[in-house]
Amino acid sequence: MTWQGSSARRRAVRAWAMYDWANSAYATTTAAALLPAYFVQAIVPPEGVRFLGLSWSGEALWGMATGIASAASFLLAPLLGAVADLSGRKKAFLLGFAFAGSLFASLLFFARPGRVALTLLLYILAHLCFISANVFYDAFLPHLTRRHPDRVSARGYAMGYLGGGVQFGLSLLLVSQPAWFGLDTEEAIRLALLMAGLWWATFSLWPLLDLPEPSQPSGGMPDSGPDWRAYLRLGWRQLWQTVRQLPRRPSVLLFLLAFMFYDDAIQTTISMASAYGAGELRLSASAIMLTFLLVQFVAYFGSRAFGLLGERWGTQTALSLSLLLWAGIIGTAYFLPAGNPRGFLLLGLAVGLVLGGSQALSRSLYSQLIPKEASAQFFGFYTVFSRFSAIWGPLWFAAVRTWTGSSRLAIISLLLFLLLGFVFLFLSTRRSFREEMAI
Repeated sequence: MTWQGSSARRRAVRAWAMYDWANSAYATTTAAALLPAYFVQAIVPPEGVRFLGLSWSGEALWGMATGIASAASFLLAPLLGAVADLSGRKKAFLLGFAFAGSLFASLLFFARPGRVALTLLLYILAHLCFISANVFYDAFLPHLTRRHPDRVSARGYAMGYLGGGVQFGLSLLLVSQPAWFGLDTEEAIRLALLMAGLWWATFSLWPLLDLPEPSQPSGGMPDSGPDWRAYLRLGWRQLWQTVRQLPRRPSVLLFLLAFMFYDDAIQTTISMASAYGAGELRLSASAIMLTFLLVQFVAYFGSRAFGLLGERWGTQTALSLSLLLWAGIIGTAYFLPAGNPRGFLLLGLAVGLVLGGSQALSRSLYSQLIPKEASAQFFGFYTVFSRFSAIWGPLWFAAVRTWTGSSRLAIISLLLFLLLGFVFLFLSTRRSFREEMAI
């Protein structure tokens, strides 16, 4: 279906953006800030865990769990997108994964010291649902707008950073001052994990009520009701057809390659920022956490600003500007002296300004390149390439750090990925212009 009238469309956009507000509580508080440290420091015994004849440390187990969730989403995302397009149930898949993920995230309240297997299982399930739901969330964008994709995409990211920041701020207060609430530190962390899961579920009710299904099934499904075997069978068939079509859509393929490289540099910079600040720059945990919190709120304004720049200058130009700024941030991180929390804070504020912009504009530009009727399926591929970034970037950083003995050389080496991404982005945009002229 299409939304008739500007008021209905505005209501749909608000409901869509509120899902980012909802799920960012999990992404910020659970997956990024609290659970990894709590798992390594408290849940896994100091001597590690024996598994498959080997002794596994907390860091190794956490890396394995994250890899399993990423690999599973890597395999499932395009298929799930194809099934959603065929069935015309993007909203149903979005909210199904959202409520399932929020349930698993809430159950992390029961993650206590020694409960290693339970914690890993709940985290893997929650993270897989989080990633899968985002496939369908992103797939709504082409249906919401064709005239203002930059503004709408930026609004989603902005609401996500704001919601994630508010919830993380509340959790940080709880964990840093547990005595105020009659709790010990472990109880405060577990309660903060529960709060993040409940936040995700509660605010997902908004899109449940106000976000309509964007389209009818793309064809080939029975009218009598869902036949999941038929969905899966036709989903695999449609997925294979899309893989075969990618070489015929060179602008899409080139953009995916560009995104894989430059997002590799961006996500690795973010994921290694805490370790780089603590190890190479010798900063306190409080300085790092404060910077992390401020990034969330600055990213709100950065997302909105780059959304406006995308409309005024063009999506590709604004995205290219954000990548140039990322190159400056990485270069500054290389030269930042140790023991300088103020410099690290200022660098974090710069990250906040461009982080949301680069993410929102990437999603917006991709939505303009893909066919609207297969948006979930093509955003499944988008998720696949983002999962590549999550896997290979940190491995590259670790390899360079090991070979050279310097985290500074490891961080500056990420400029190579930005350069490759910039080149493929230029080729993608140039090819897209030729395709439009041919039409």
